[in-house]
Amino acid sequence: MGKFINPFTDFGFKHIFGREMDKDILIEFLNDLLEGEHTIMDLRIMNNERLPETEQGRKVIFDIHCETDKGERIIIEMQNREQPHFKDRALYYLSHSVVEQGIKGTWDYELAAVYGVFFLNFTLDEENGSDKNGKEGKFRRDIILADRETGQVFNPKFRQIYIELPRFNKEEEECETDFERWIYVLKHMDTLDRMPFKARKAIFERLERIGSMANLTPKQRAQYEAEWKMYNDYYNTLDFAVEKGMKKGMEEGMEKGLQKGLEEGLQKGLQKGKAEGKAEGRQEEKHSIALNLKKLGVSIEQIAFATGLSIEEIEKL
Repeated sequence: MGKFINPFTDFGFKHIFGREMDKDILIEFLNDLLEGEHTIMDLRIMNNERLPETEQGRKVIFDIHCETDKGERIIIEMQNREQPHFKDRALYYLSHSVVEQGIKGTWDYELAAVYGVFFLNFTLDEENGSDKNGKEGKFRRDIILADRETGQVFNPKFRQIYIELPRFNKEEEECETDFERWIYVLKHMDTLDRMPFKARKAIFERLERIGSMANLTPKQRAQYEAEWKMYNDYYNTLDFAVEKGMKKGMEEGMEKGLQKGLEEGLQKGLQKGKAEGKAEGRQEEKHSIALNLKKLGVSIEQIAFATGLSIEEIEKL
């Protein structure tokens, strides 16, 4: 266990980003995420549990749900385990934050913007993979409502930002923006001996204090250690399953490949043998006919014409 907490455990993520008393860390992160287009001056951490409107409905629990000083709703999720329909789940979560803005009675349908920020400890799909030049797919993808042909934003009030952590491979000295520095720190935090970028950005010094194992209360430490064990066990089990699956796949592939190779080799050998045998038989038959014609006194030229043999071959008979 390292010097700092792992921010991708449930405890670690909410300890860093989900506490009202430390909301300045969340504000700084969101401003660096949206640099050049948006500035959040203040926000409040909202209740992250949404009860269904009917008995048959489904309860939704966000990791972090907050509202900015301008009324925008921001949902922040950390997803460690890969899910087959995660993009649908993200859409479902954001839709809750849209629908709950409805007002009974007279209402003009004006909505506050809804943002979804999704940290993923896996890659979403192959379409975002390496290109033909070997360049890695984007680690950040911004999804908006836009005109399909022109790309012009149609409605700016619904936005999703996916951060695929496995695709971020920059080293400390390669980080160019404050957002990239955030991602580097968060991705490597539980393995760091020191907190980088403190001289450049004061919030990282604050993050160092909050994320330090030494500053946790005994109760917080016990909760974190229990979650960290589950997190670590999950990834160890996953790595073992992948390794075992690859080994089994290679063994089965080699066995099948060898068997197929032997079968194909035998089949090709038989076919080639038959073909060569037929050709050799035809050649012997021509020699026999030529020899008989030669004994009958037929000219060599006529024998060559009749059998297709060369004059040199006939003369040697």
